[in-house]
Amino acid sequence: MNIRSGSPQTRLILIGVAVLLSLGMGLRQSLGLFMTPVTHGLGITVSQFTTAILVQNLVWGLSQAPVGALADRFGLRVTMMAGAAIYVAGLAVMVTAGGATALVCSGALVGVALSCTASSLAMTACARAVSEERRSKMLGIVSAAGSLGTLMVPLTTQSLLAHHAWQVGVMFFIALAVAMLPAAFFAGGADNMPRSGSSRVTMREMVGQAMRHRRFLVMSGAYFVCGLNLIFLTTHLPTYLAICGMDPMLSAEAIAVIGGVNCIGSLSAGWLGARYPKHILLGLLYILRACVFTAYFILPPTPASTLLFAAAMGMLWLSVAPLVSGLIAEMFGTRYMATLLGMSFVMHQIGSSLGAWGGGLIFDMTGSYDHAWKIGAIVGFTAGLVQIVAGGPSRTRDSELTPRLAPT
Repeated sequence: MNIRSGSPQTRLILIGVAVLLSLGMGLRQSLGLFMTPVTHGLGITVSQFTTAILVQNLVWGLSQAPVGALADRFGLRVTMMAGAAIYVAGLAVMVTAGGATALVCSGALVGVALSCTASSLAMTACARAVSEERRSKMLGIVSAAGSLGTLMVPLTTQSLLAHHAWQVGVMFFIALAVAMLPAAFFAGGADNMPRSGSSRVTMREMVGQAMRHRRFLVMSGAYFVCGLNLIFLTTHLPTYLAICGMDPMLSAEAIAVIGGVNCIGSLSAGWLGARYPKHILLGLLYILRACVFTAYFILPPTPASTLLFAAAMGMLWLSVAPLVSGLIAEMFGTRYMATLLGMSFVMHQIGSSLGAWGGGLIFDMTGSYDHAWKIGAIVGFTAGLVQIVAGGPSRTRDSELTPRLAPT
């Protein structure tokens, strides 16, 4: 692949990817802000609300690989634009919800929409648009730009929720989802870019090789913890802070700080990923998250400690995206990258579902989040160690790949 990252076509693709990722993830990361007003307004429990989040994340995970296969077969543009339209439909169901069942239906639609518009397909479009030597850096830049939604959306949303019914906040989300349509059109220009990887290998053969590939399996398993910790945090932090007597605006400010600082974290991950082994960087990232979780939740929160915690998590947030995407491109090329990212993302979304729903279940049973964060910290630290020890290539050659693929 010999595409210059500064060409006009490539710039349009990267801008479209960044806007699509920013809006899609900004909306998704801010859904936890609706927990208190929606549960009070509809008369449902926390666990019923988080069941909708569970369904969203399960549907996202289970549909990501099939959606990735469709994108590899029929094109990124049509898939991402369809996803933006489904996002609008899912939010429309939420704004008219009268109970938990409608919220679950909304969550399912948004889950499908995220499969089409969020990190897996967005990172695939970015990876195809630039040359291999610039890929890691550009993945970091696009991830950083994609964090701007997490910076801006929660602050505006919380301001709306403070003065209006929660349905007004959802209408704001619908307007942002509509803006994803033109972004998806421009990002889909990556369909015209050449793809790396052997053209002799079919999608079925590639999937079979991935399922026997040690590095891919270890990375996907550790990816589970990424989803568990992050979605637990975005879903339950607003309620946790409310229980502790904090201003409701603090949770929105914390999520915004995460998004702002994540710009630095993603850029750093892209830069480091081009220079150091990505599997070690991933492992260290998971271990640092576990340490930050422990340091914050072990003491009563204050506004200062919450914002400091948010800044630390921001450095470690979407930093995973350029590293995971870069690893898959290194191992298998970009020809079937959307499919392979979707396969690894299944584990991420199983973790996300457990983080959202399990946190709500533990809270309903115990009235506290203590056991939830402790479990998250333990599995995070363990996953980081496994990623470092078992996630790298063998000393001689990564023999799991067949000769038809480039060595890793």
